[in-house]
Amino acid sequence: MPCPTRSDELVFFVNGRKVIERDADPEVTLLTFLRKNLRLTGTKYACGRGGCGACTVMVSRHDPSSKKIRHFSVTACLVPICSLHGTAVTTVEGVGSIKTRIHPVQERIAKSHGTQCGFCTPGMVMSMYTLLRNHPEPSEEQLMEALGGNLCRCTGYRPILASGRTFCMASNDCQEKGKGKCCLDQEEKDSSSLDRKSEMCTELFVREEFQPLDPTQELIFPPELLRMLENPEKRTFTFHGERVTWISPGTLKELLELKVKHPEAPLILGNTSLGPAMKSQGCFHPILLYPVRISELYVVSKASDGLTIGAGCSLAQVKDLLAETVSSLPEEKTKAYRALLKQLKSLGGQQIRNMASLGGHVVSRHCYSDLNPILAVSSATLNLISEEGKRQIPLNEHFLAGLASADLKPEEILESVYIPHSHKWEFVSAFRQAECRQNALADVNAGLRVVFEEGTDTIAGLSLAYGGVGAATISAPQTCQQLLGRHWNQLMLDEAYRLLLEEISLPGSAPGGKVEFKRSLIVSFFFKFYLQVLQELKELRRLFPKSDSCHYPEVADRFLSVLEDFSINLPQGVQTYQCVDSHQPPLDPVGRPIMHLSGLKHATGEAIFCDDIPVVDKELAMALVTSTRAHAKIISIDSSEALELPGVVDVITAEDIPGTNGAEDDKLLAVDKVLCVGQIVCAVVAETEVQVKRAVEKIKITYKDLEPVIFSIEDAVKHNSFLCPEKKLEQGNIEEAFGKVDQIVEGEVHVGGQEHFYMETQRVLVIPKTEDKELDVYVSTQDPAHVQKTVSSTLSIPINRITCHVKRVGGGFGGKTGRPAVFGAIAAVGAMKTGRPIRLVLDREDDMLITGGRHPLFGKYKVGFMNSGRIKALDIECYINGGCTLDDSEMVTEYLILKMENAYKIRNLRFRGRACLTNLPSNTAFRGFGFPQGTLVTESCITAVAAKCGLPPEKIREKNMYKTVDKTIYKQAFSPENLIRCWNECLVQSSFHSRRLQVEEFNKKNYWKKKGIAIVPMKFSVGFAATSYHQAAALVHIYTDGSVLVTHGGNELGQGIHTKMLQNACQVLLKRLEPIMKKNPEGTWEDWIEAAFEQRISLSATGYFRGYKAFMDWEKGEGDPFPYYVYGVACSEVEIDCLTGAHKKIRTDIVMDACCSLNPAIDIGQIEGAFVQGMGLYTTEELKYSPEGVLYSRGPDEYKIPTITDIPEEFNVYLLPSSHTPLTIYSSKGLGESGMFLGSSVFFAIIDAVTTARRERDIAEDFTVRSPATPEWVRMACADRFTEMV
Repeated sequence: MPCPTRSDELVFFVNGRKVIERDADPEVTLLTFLRKNLRLTGTKYACGRGGCGACTVMVSRHDPSSKKIRHFSVTACLVPICSLHGTAVTTVEGVGSIKTRIHPVQERIAKSHGTQCGFCTPGMVMSMYTLLRNHPEPSEEQLMEALGGNLCRCTGYRPILASGRTFCMASNDCQEKGKGKCCLDQEEKDSSSLDRKSEMCTELFVREEFQPLDPTQELIFPPELLRMLENPEKRTFTFHGERVTWISPGTLKELLELKVKHPEAPLILGNTSLGPAMKSQGCFHPILLYPVRISELYVVSKASDGLTIGAGCSLAQVKDLLAETVSSLPEEKTKAYRALLKQLKSLGGQQIRNMASLGGHVVSRHCYSDLNPILAVSSATLNLISEEGKRQIPLNEHFLAGLASADLKPEEILESVYIPHSHKWEFVSAFRQAECRQNALADVNAGLRVVFEEGTDTIAGLSLAYGGVGAATISAPQTCQQLLGRHWNQLMLDEAYRLLLEEISLPGSAPGGKVEFKRSLIVSFFFKFYLQVLQELKELRRLFPKSDSCHYPEVADRFLSVLEDFSINLPQGVQTYQCVDSHQPPLDPVGRPIMHLSGLKHATGEAIFCDDIPVVDKELAMALVTSTRAHAKIISIDSSEALELPGVVDVITAEDIPGTNGAEDDKLLAVDKVLCVGQIVCAVVAETEVQVKRAVEKIKITYKDLEPVIFSIEDAVKHNSFLCPEKKLEQGNIEEAFGKVDQIVEGEVHVGGQEHFYMETQRVLVIPKTEDKELDVYVSTQDPAHVQKTVSSTLSIPINRITCHVKRVGGGFGGKTGRPAVFGAIAAVGAMKTGRPIRLVLDREDDMLITGGRHPLFGKYKVGFMNSGRIKALDIECYINGGCTLDDSEMVTEYLILKMENAYKIRNLRFRGRACLTNLPSNTAFRGFGFPQGTLVTESCITAVAAKCGLPPEKIREKNMYKTVDKTIYKQAFSPENLIRCWNECLVQSSFHSRRLQVEEFNKKNYWKKKGIAIVPMKFSVGFAATSYHQAAALVHIYTDGSVLVTHGGNELGQGIHTKMLQNACQVLLKRLEPIMKKNPEGTWEDWIEAAFEQRISLSATGYFRGYKAFMDWEKGEGDPFPYYVYGVACSEVEIDCLTGAHKKIRTDIVMDACCSLNPAIDIGQIEGAFVQGMGLYTTEELKYSPEGVLYSRGPDEYKIPTITDIPEEFNVYLLPSSHTPLTIYSSKGLGESGMFLGSSVFFAIIDAVTTARRERDIAEDFTVRSPATPEWVRMACADRFTEMV
């Protein structure tokens, strides 16, 4: 690295204010700078790799070619501050504030109930705001595109889209309106619906109340920057950091000179490839060249034979350019451009496309590149330049493989990419299949091109390139050569399959696995290409009959629908709930859709989360050192090298704990041995976050491996490795019943685990006080009392000296119940030892590695039934993977067994469950607490019985559901009246029976695409089997100025508990104030409070609830463990592509018995959010481990939670009216967890579609059920000649 000289001044603007940074460090990102330097904490840190959108901001830059200001959204975690010279940055704080004026975007997302925990909300706001700066009246397609790179774990996206839709240009609102109907029309489906129509509401917000959008009121681009850019300095800017030098040349000549001087220095523009590599893979470059001011890299030239695009153009600019070109040229010339455009629509999120450059994408040569396969087969040329001059190289398989003879020389740069026009007898297609529809790296992609001899179907040229099937994009030159001169027919096709699979071989140990799936996609894509080209040839023959004497093979219509890609449309839907009684006073908020109490603060970034608390005096940063072995003895821990680094203060080990180091089998810090990869061994504290992360890498731990090493449930069973005794419930005489049935079916069900993926990772700030060993602990937790107790026992100080602060939590879902206590205690040890405040913020990768999640499950069932479908006996044995410590595994096992019967009354039952001890991180509580896994086994039994009886699954469900007041397997009495009502209402609301017929008709007409529909009931028990768990207390205090304080024992996780508490808070005190209010009816609230104080009327009220009576006797197998049940039913319809395994969610209808909802907007939001999270569990969220037990899927790139494009196109929620329960406040119910399982309706709809495909292919309908139903599983389950080939 060159000797650091003085850096140039970095000048940019943030929210209209000038920033001058004289010592800019190239390793500092915009996100860090905003949060640490400018204290603008509305921009959130959630993943650090550009994959979640929580840190989205808007960057405005003057475009010298168009002379216009360009606004674009970016993920601040990937933007080096040195790249911002001469730009204007707008953060959520610059858009609007509750202190001054909120922006319409912020108002609408809050009042449309598009915020729950609020952690993702600033990013959502900024994506929408940037869209509106460019398109004040966007189309619905543009809205979906703008939000495609933003993740939300709470809301289910529907209300976020509803807020965005209010800005969209007028549209039909519904794709069905053109057919004379609309999903929004509330048709009276039967007489009971007619009677209720007047008392049901469908509006959750009043659109007319929103302030209008006025584009003239936005922040202008700073005039100072305009003046600066009108006379741009052509000199080179240099910024020297501690380890890295950033050089931004002003001319192409200077850039080429620098490339000679520093041949190993990479060019950096968007930082979307280099940034994540530097963060996660430890890549390091001492010199970075930033060519943003080199106008030659942005030149676009259109010639008669092709298009040349500057390497510096962003992928978003390339997309717009290709769209413009496609619309202006004849179709025959734009086939390659159309293929590129198709891939660009799903390549990354909008922020990534705005940042990534074409040149960077090409030169990075990622094996999963979506563009390189198309560019390769389209004969694209790379225009290179160096001091020695210009030259061209083909973008072919040799370049993509990185062969030196076909690559850039160290001193060369890529100036532009030339893409030739296609011609009439040339056909180019693009294909890709990923874990989800958008913003996901492809498992396999392809660029396929064929050229025919004019007027014939004889192959004159063939190019095939595949990504995802090797270390680089792979071509098939031998296959292409051997097929030259062949006719485009079935004989050629069969030969192509054989040749392709021979030439493109994937070993069983191929990176990323999925070998059979990927091999099937290679031939499936070619088959699709064959059909596509055949159809286009026929169209050419129709247009030019004289030029074509060939006879093309006929293809039946039922095969052609597979050529249509699944469209992405803005979801529609209706949310229906019971209106409040007409006699209810207008000011009484109970039962009304009130906005989340913190909604506006979420939307403006002014809601303070744990890590938003300003840095305190003498604060230290902490990072954790985790085990790299799954089961090993610790021989030594050498921290000497780490302690010598600048800024490192101390290393905290188990020896530093003054009190209790966790439990005997669950240590806070490892002692003597480790039980899993990711177990915490020690912690490092240093002056800064950068210093502490460097120090962690220098800790040397020596291990000696131990046996056995157990990862899977199957291995645990084999080794008899369990965490707790078996839990068992039984009723009737199961053996006798099995002897009297017509049929018996046995099967297995595998349910994968699930990562909580709360948007706010685990974080804690511990501040020691100056006396009595007191501590303030600021922590993101669902259970502050547990944190308090754990810190107390760890430090061996009384609980009353520890104050635990939880303002709000950025998502929890069970993952912040137990684990925050561990992090709080370790940080507290560091604070006590150093006497200084400690801040611990986990990176996403570490959070996912350490914390564990939902328990994977393996279930075996044996079900006996009559030919009518009546189930007489059911025996289920379940094993869950508990990980390396007990945690909540015993309780999860208990609840899994208690809830497994779901909605069905089966007289002879036996449920058994065990929690397995394995060498994986300990799994823990998760929304639904065992119910989503266990009940999937029960519902799989239902589908297995249906297949054997030749009946649809809904008939088996109806036949076996509880019908009258009865007792559960644990002898608790309950009435299924509302369960039956939900079932019948959902059948009506979803028009189930008519749609079942439509699905069957579709499936008859389509071979490679199949639809499936499923309706699934739910009986979800709320609460815990111990009365003490249900106790609660609250205090309401009115101050003499009239303001009110409500203190209660609940935590705000996004579920709106504070909002609901305020809706109910003042009832007791209002009764005390009644005499004063009657005496002075014209008085103000403040007058009444002052009078009450003068009359010595208590303005404080306490409430204490002793808890529901709940117990369970496992010895007897009976009890009253649950105070009440939540009933619900979901109906979902999907369409699958049998050739790729992709699926599209067409429609979902949910009917839920919420009784009397305290706040319909919050309750519907909880139902929708839980449903979508459950949908993720059952379809896309897959945890992948190495053979050594290392979690591979440790971020949004590898672990795919549902995105905005994954929710059903029609999404309806209906709260059952006229329902009451005497046990709860205002007859309301807790709905936060129950909706999770309803996501299984999508899973069973997929199963329905797969079953139809297998039936049509004469394959056995009974197959092992595996969740999640990923594209890989669906594709391989739809067995056909292609899967047989591999």
